[in-house]
Amino acid sequence: MDLDTYISRCTEPEDDYLHRLYRATNIHLVRSHMVSGHVEGTLLKILVAMLRPKNILEIGTFTGYSAIAMSYGLGPEGHIHTFDVNDELEDFTRKWIENSRRGKQITYTIGNVLDILPRKAERGNLRFDLAFIDGDKRQYPEYYSLCKRYLSSGGYILADNTLWDGHVVDPAYDRDPQTRGIRAFNDIVANDEECEKVIIPMRDGITLIHLKDK
Repeated sequence: MDLDTYISRCTEPEDDYLHRLYRATNIHLVRSHMVSGHVEGTLLKILVAMLRPKNILEIGTFTGYSAIAMSYGLGPEGHIHTFDVNDELEDFTRKWIENSRRGKQITYTIGNVLDILPRKAERGNLRFDLAFIDGDKRQYPEYYSLCKRYLSSGGYILADNTLWDGHVVDPAYDRDPQTRGIRAFNDIVANDEECEKVIIPMRDGITLIHLKDK
């Protein structure tokens, strides 16, 4: 038994709906490895249940697994705003989100969050208590600035893939734009005195960031 299998076995069983979504993602789509999956989804759900955010911002929906997992930890008044640029997946993803048991607590938007969110947030005076970054790795620094701009005082940011399969410390990837984006993000966060931060070495690395109360 490998370590990942052991970890999964020792984690609470995967929700049946999420298991079916995971299988559908792997059967019908390329790059299915991008789906969050059982262990990470469970972590997201538990963190949401602990932090009790009113509004969550997600950058990078893919097939909706992480958004649905987080919705299971929401209180009745909580809401998730999730953004993705890939309109080719919209029909697949929207169906799974809308048919989930907390689908009414998820707003799924296709488009560039860097362009859309400022208008949406300013128009509705929208602020977030938690943000989950899992979009284009080249734009992680820009996503971080965006999240900080619209995060409530004392809010939290989660960033996925921040170890990037070890490429962040491998000189062979010095010219890879995605690796460079992740490295730049990690450096910005590491030197940001306005937050507390830690990288959790789970799967491909998840950074947990707490913005200090202003």
